[in-house]
Amino acid sequence: MKKLLLILGLVSACTTVGPDYKRPNYAVPGSFRGAEETSPEDAASFGDVAWFELFQDPALQELIRAALKNNYDVRIAAERILEVRARLTIIKSDAYPTVDASLAKEWNRLSRSGGPGANLPAGIDLDNEQWSLGIGLTWEVDFWGKVRRASEAGLAELLASELSRRAVIQSLVADLAVAYFELIELDAELEITKRELESREASLRLVTLRLEQGVSTKLEQRQAEGLVWDAAGLVPDLEQRIEQQENLIQLLIGDNPGDVNRGRPLLEQNREILVPAGLPSAILERRPDIRIAEENLVAANARIGEAKALLYPSIGLTASGGVASRDLKDLFSTDTGFYAIKPFVTVPIFNAGRLRANVEVTESQQRQAAMDYLQTIQQAFREVSDGLIVYEKTREVRGFREKAETTLKDQVRLSELRYRGGVTGYLEVLDSKRDHLDAELRLAQSLRNELLSVVLLYRALGGGWQGAEEEAATGEQVGASGLVAAPAAKK
Repeated sequence: MKKLLLILGLVSACTTVGPDYKRPNYAVPGSFRGAEETSPEDAASFGDVAWFELFQDPALQELIRAALKNNYDVRIAAERILEVRARLTIIKSDAYPTVDASLAKEWNRLSRSGGPGANLPAGIDLDNEQWSLGIGLTWEVDFWGKVRRASEAGLAELLASELSRRAVIQSLVADLAVAYFELIELDAELEITKRELESREASLRLVTLRLEQGVSTKLEQRQAEGLVWDAAGLVPDLEQRIEQQENLIQLLIGDNPGDVNRGRPLLEQNREILVPAGLPSAILERRPDIRIAEENLVAANARIGEAKALLYPSIGLTASGGVASRDLKDLFSTDTGFYAIKPFVTVPIFNAGRLRANVEVTESQQRQAAMDYLQTIQQAFREVSDGLIVYEKTREVRGFREKAETTLKDQVRLSELRYRGGVTGYLEVLDSKRDHLDAELRLAQSLRNELLSVVLLYRALGGGWQGAEEEAATGEQVGASGLVAAPAAKK
């Protein structure tokens, strides 16, 4: 029997039906569109930078660490890895024999009036009892590689689940950075609005004083009041948006709604960042979504072999053996042993085309997965190109708006001088102040958009998970050197 098991095992290890995986060809471009406008292609990719090296605001770093530890999406992704890993163990177990042990006692009584005991001589005990101790073995030999292909698919699904966790972390880091930058931009808008409100209230007091002196008119006072109410109406709207943004951030870090600590204000955030795109081919390994799509393709390819193996005969073996006796004390006596060995071959003959259709299903799924993989790559190159263009153009827009804000600020000063000198009416001051407030708010939005363009380009290049996987698992930060550093103290 040992020789039989060995021969079957060796033969099955040499036979595997179905196609082996080959990565589809994709015409990777020589460079990213827009990369020449930002930095040399041979520089290290911006996407390889760890998140804590890019986002240096202490408050943002603290928020990201809290999110990596407490965010439910990250925790669910970690549990899915454990689930898929256990499923892979179940799949692999089919390659091994199933062995069961049993201990049983059986009672029988025959009938003299009919049935099996009717013809027994008088004096024969009709009561019968028997103890048995046995071991049974069942093994379907993986002759055509069905289990090996299923294990191959299961391993690919496990890798995909691990990469999915990486993708969740990447999205979380980017989403949290975007939400934080939007929050401090709203803070800046609120500060600008309150400062402008104070300025307009001072102007209203000046106009009222001039009215009392007979220099200004009631119309000019009403115009000044209108400016005050216009600015005052922006304050509660901004406060509402700020609190809603804080609630969003608290959700991302896995906490209940509440206040959010701030670090550096908008104007002090680092915007002088070098963003080299790196080699286009490297993005195939860096972006989690591309690697997930490829692992899904590997799994779909292996499922073809698993389906094809069902078209061939099933070869297996069942065996049982043990000891049996009427008395428990005689269970291991001489001549109580028994055994049975039954090799079997099961050949599919008629199934109304079900098995062949199953192969066609897996082949179609493999082609779909291949197209999804290629489409994911194509989408990634588009996102990087868009990110590079947006980054470059938002910087240009911010430069123009800085100049516009400076010009309109000086226009307000000149119009106020003209009004006080009696050269013009208050309407000119009113228009100048409104234009300047709009310019300040647009500049704040441009500064935010520039920061957001960095985040989105970072994500498009596959950045955000580097240095975060270990921290999500242990609550500790892994520095650029690879050494684990203690987590930052909470405020």
